[in-house]
Amino acid sequence: MPKLSIRDLELKNKHVLMRVDFNVPLTEDGSEITDDTRIRETLPTIHYALEQRAKLILASHLGRPKGKPNAKYSLRPVVDRLRILLDHAIGERINVGFSPDCIGEIAAELSRQLESGQVLLLENLRFHPEEEANDPEFAAKLASLCEVYVNDAFGTAHRAHASTEGITHHVREAAAGLLMEKEIGYLGRALGLGAGDGAPAKPFVAILGGAKVSDKIGVIENLLGKVDALLIGGGMAYTFLKAKGQEVGKSLVELDKLDLAAEMIAKAEKQGVRLLLPIDHVLADRFAPDAKTELFSGTGDFPEDWMALDIGPETIAAFAAEIAGAATVVWNGPMGVFELPAFAAGTTAVAEAVAANQGATTVVGGGDSVAAVQQTGVAAMISHISTGGGASLEFLEGKKLPGVEALTEKTA
Repeated sequence: MPKLSIRDLELKNKHVLMRVDFNVPLTEDGSEITDDTRIRETLPTIHYALEQRAKLILASHLGRPKGKPNAKYSLRPVVDRLRILLDHAIGERINVGFSPDCIGEIAAELSRQLESGQVLLLENLRFHPEEEANDPEFAAKLASLCEVYVNDAFGTAHRAHASTEGITHHVREAAAGLLMEKEIGYLGRALGLGAGDGAPAKPFVAILGGAKVSDKIGVIENLLGKVDALLIGGGMAYTFLKAKGQEVGKSLVELDKLDLAAEMIAKAEKQGVRLLLPIDHVLADRFAPDAKTELFSGTGDFPEDWMALDIGPETIAAFAAEIAGAATVVWNGPMGVFELPAFAAGTTAVAEAVAANQGATTVVGGGDSVAAVQQTGVAAMISHISTGGGASLEFLEGKKLPGVEALTEKTA
């Protein structure tokens, strides 16, 4: 990749401030972690830094504390879990300390006391409003704790915050961690940006779902010039179907996006992109787990008071066939109301189809898509599961991410 990597740096005996994404879900009282995936994803970078005998300082946000201390969003519960995970990953006891603030004299003193191979986790960055405001003075205070800065938090790279963008103006070297490098590599290749091994292998199939066309306009427009096939499911599909003249009952439709959907259909046809929309649907009489359901097929009008909440078996088969023939697959967004078991079959089937194509490079991003491959038990069969929901979406739109752009360019 064109950006400096942690592997390009001399870390021995140096204070290294690493921006990580420990924004993990907690129990209601904030005392226990319910899913430590984000911590585990950055373990390889932490392990590498410790192997290089760095004095490692970890900085993260957690939740939305609105710029002031809130015990519910404290990172303190992460310390014990991080110790356990590091012990398991490295095979030896690692000293993990905790600072009750991310700046100030206590943070500075604890940082100074660090020995090589030890870890210090700073308290929630967002306990200070200056973090999200990208305040230069706050960024400078963070930078004063270290000699080297590493960003391994791809999930926050689309935000120009003090710990992701501002700090880079106060350090000599700003490098990508191993997770950041991996994210940029896989997503960059999917977009043909020349990262890693270059352009994506063809045929290139993109699968987009989710509720609204408006959430994915930029992604669709950016991908139309790159993919061979675009499969659209989820609530957003019904804006496209209505734009084609099909009445879709009470299904989710963005009336102000009908013309745009029609334009995208025409653009796909002009560019020779196969744009596949659902051809059969699981309809429900209401949005509820125990709703009455029926299968509807064809291009006729939906029953007036019913809504589509999942794709049907014919659509699943058509989508699976496209996925099976692909050499590159990118998937973002569910095919139906995945959180309700009655309407999860389409999303689950797509997860299985993506995983089954072991000859392809497969990239999955977005909360429900990631949840689907994990719940279906096929996560290990996916080439790359992106940790950045908003960041991966903006990357797929072709936007530049401030946290990536701010990293030091490689000179050779």
